[in-house]
Amino acid sequence: MKRYPMYDPPEYVDWKPAPDVIEEYWHTISRDPQRAEIISQLTERQLLDMYAGMLRFRLHDITLRRWVKQGVLSKAWLGCGEEAVTIGNVHALDRNLDKVGPMIRNAGACHEMGIPVADMLREYLGTADSPSRGKDLHVGDLARNVIAPVSQVGALCPVAAGIALAFKQRHEPAVVLTWIGDGATKTTAFHEGMNFAAVLRLPAIYVLQNNQVALGTRFQQHQAGLFTAWSKAYGVRGFSCDGNNILDTYAATRLAADLARSGHGPVILFAETFRMGGHVTHDEEEAREIFTSEVFEYWGKRDPIGTYECYLQAQGVAKNTIDAIELEVLEEMARAETDALISRESKMPAPETLIEDVYAETSAAKAGKSSAPTPPKAGSTRKTRS
Repeated sequence: MKRYPMYDPPEYVDWKPAPDVIEEYWHTISRDPQRAEIISQLTERQLLDMYAGMLRFRLHDITLRRWVKQGVLSKAWLGCGEEAVTIGNVHALDRNLDKVGPMIRNAGACHEMGIPVADMLREYLGTADSPSRGKDLHVGDLARNVIAPVSQVGALCPVAAGIALAFKQRHEPAVVLTWIGDGATKTTAFHEGMNFAAVLRLPAIYVLQNNQVALGTRFQQHQAGLFTAWSKAYGVRGFSCDGNNILDTYAATRLAADLARSGHGPVILFAETFRMGGHVTHDEEEAREIFTSEVFEYWGKRDPIGTYECYLQAQGVAKNTIDAIELEVLEEMARAETDALISRESKMPAPETLIEDVYAETSAAKAGKSSAPTPPKAGSTRKTRS
């Protein structure tokens, strides 16, 4: 893909395949017979759709980063370098049946589940025609099986367990998948949700996404034991995958989904990856001080998009086919940005809409409004509760 010096991490700008890294990539997707079989069944269309998904994710982040530089936004949360985790997970699901609960750094799940990129950008801009009608930047759409997140990390873990419980009680053959960052495994919500799902053997997949840093805290500073020990602690199945290898992530997720769907209870998927930027756009300089340059160089060689392009070409996919996919996504992103900026100019929410649709209301409650008592007139002695 084309690289953008002003927005890409420096390790990506002049990216070239390193022979040892490409050899490692092939070894990863061939070492497990089950996963290798799943990967071998992918059609060229499926392979290219996953490529388009990672491009869409990367370009969505670049758009947000550019908006920050231009003053359109004050900050943005990005997932650069982690695209293979989210896109590989989502493409392994039945997107017409299963539900996902992305955190903000898994924004790629939203567009791969069918939410238009323009709506995702509108959510950041707070426009009246955004999915939340300007009330939030955490995008979701239950009609497209996307559960909107909240800011608290780990908060969707018990929510996913509740949704999985509904699937089980209704005998629906669906699973729910959510992502938990390495730092978020230290939250109460994670442990409550994980324990609930494990005890009741619910059809849920928890992707523990180890991007090596929680805000400004390196992994080794917040966890002493093995990251993969969480599955043993809760008595559930666990799989590890290379989070920068979309094919390994896809295959591992397929195995996890099959187990969860068939009544084996929740599955934890451990994905090792690395965030190539800061927690948010305004702390990227500090993020570069947390790790040595060698760490960024190591993960920079493992750019999930660059290595996957090498795989596609080795599989016989023509370069002009890959280039055509990139052009399509670029055009899609340009249209989405234009549409979102038009909404910013002409469709900002009216102040009075702030209190609309904040709480759910039953039809009976709505009907009862007509018979509600009228407020006392001015000067009345009728007492009211303060």
